[in-house]
Amino acid sequence: MDHTLLGFVILYLVLSIGIGLYAATKVHSASDYITAGRSLPMIVVVAMVFATWFGAETVLGIPATFLDENLGATISDPFGASLALILFGLFFARPLYRMKLLTLGDFFRQRYNRPVEVVISSAIALSYLGWVSAQVVALGLVFNVLSSNAITQQEGILIGAAVVLLYTLFGGMWSVALTTLVQMTVIVVGLLWIAKLVGDMPQVGGIAPVIEHAAAAGKFEFWPPLEWAAIVTFVAGLFTMGLGSIPQQDVFQRANSSKTERIAVWGTVIGGTLYFLFAAVPIYLTYSATLVDPAMASELLAKDAQLVLPTFVKTHLPDYAQIIFYGALLSVIMSTASGTLLAPSVTISDNIIKEFMPHHRMSQKRLLWITRSVVVVFTVLVVAYSLWSLQSETSIHQMVANAYKVTLACAFVPLLAGLYWKRASNLGAELSIALGLLVWIAMEFIAPDAALPPQFSGLIASLVGMVAGSLASPPHRA
Repeated sequence: MDHTLLGFVILYLVLSIGIGLYAATKVHSASDYITAGRSLPMIVVVAMVFATWFGAETVLGIPATFLDENLGATISDPFGASLALILFGLFFARPLYRMKLLTLGDFFRQRYNRPVEVVISSAIALSYLGWVSAQVVALGLVFNVLSSNAITQQEGILIGAAVVLLYTLFGGMWSVALTTLVQMTVIVVGLLWIAKLVGDMPQVGGIAPVIEHAAAAGKFEFWPPLEWAAIVTFVAGLFTMGLGSIPQQDVFQRANSSKTERIAVWGTVIGGTLYFLFAAVPIYLTYSATLVDPAMASELLAKDAQLVLPTFVKTHLPDYAQIIFYGALLSVIMSTASGTLLAPSVTISDNIIKEFMPHHRMSQKRLLWITRSVVVVFTVLVVAYSLWSLQSETSIHQMVANAYKVTLACAFVPLLAGLYWKRASNLGAELSIALGLLVWIAMEFIAPDAALPPQFSGLIASLVGMVAGSLASPPHRA
């Protein structure tokens, strides 16, 4: 079966590259590449929002955390992640869409000044390193399991990164949109079918027995103990991702590619809601695996809980179910990886590199060439970081959770204040960024395990900086 399964996976990868290359025929300018010409309908925007976040973290990382700990440990994702998408749709999508921006970094230049744009754009781009690497590490893990260790995880990382690079490089946002529409269909249909198959197994017996077993094992414990430190850690976990993910290029890019303002708002809200609801499916599947084969589950839990679900599928499900599952898993990972690879590359090229070049020489074609070059360079950095993370044994869940600390500490307050507080000034934004970053980095060294997490201290400092700077030096109105 290994060869058949691997053959189907290779066919699927080739199909994805083909769709990406077809998408390249729709790219005639940097605007097409970055925002798909702001022409995408509701179904595509919902699919992109859902599938961009429904990644390796959701299928492998969240269930592993649930098995190791409990439901409360998943507060950052899916709870915080869904909250971010819904809040973005309700409060940020409409005003940002009306500004007709190319990137989120453009907002900081228009609302504040050039230094604010460069620093925040750099922070946003940097935050994606862990996020994209988490997807690439997961691709490596999938290829390793699929090939029965014939392909090492390191080799799998290189193969996975090359495939994602190929179809993202040429088609840009059009490629992300078209491949995601196909991939979301595979994800939803595939995982629901697998869930039904697993539910029919005699050891499982449907959804209710799994829920009862998990509840009896204390897995649904959600709220923290009524202690100050535990409550603060819990709330910080929710808001690190719930607020830190809002000032992100990939979320903005999806809303900004919409055909209308209404689609930008509700496409994001619906996508975020579907993400939260559907994140329960991999948790159900993974917990069911512990009931079907407790020995395998306990052995893998001691080694790496992220392996429980893919190993269970490979050893306990029929051939066609394996093909469906691994097709869905690859869809999940590649749709997230392509979108999150494009976002930082666009930010770096449009908000950092472009501004250092003579404006009279910056044609759309030249910007497109620069953006594609950055996509290649960023992929190389992602591969390097992914290989390092294997050595340091950083989990996929941890890599994703770490990704949003920097944007929470320095980008969220300037974005919120810039949209909703007329008195927010350049000095306020500069102090907000400086204090947020300084306090966050200092606390990472001084008290990384404090009750108030370092990035949350950074958020508070960022808020203080914005208020103090804006009151001391109000904005000059023409």
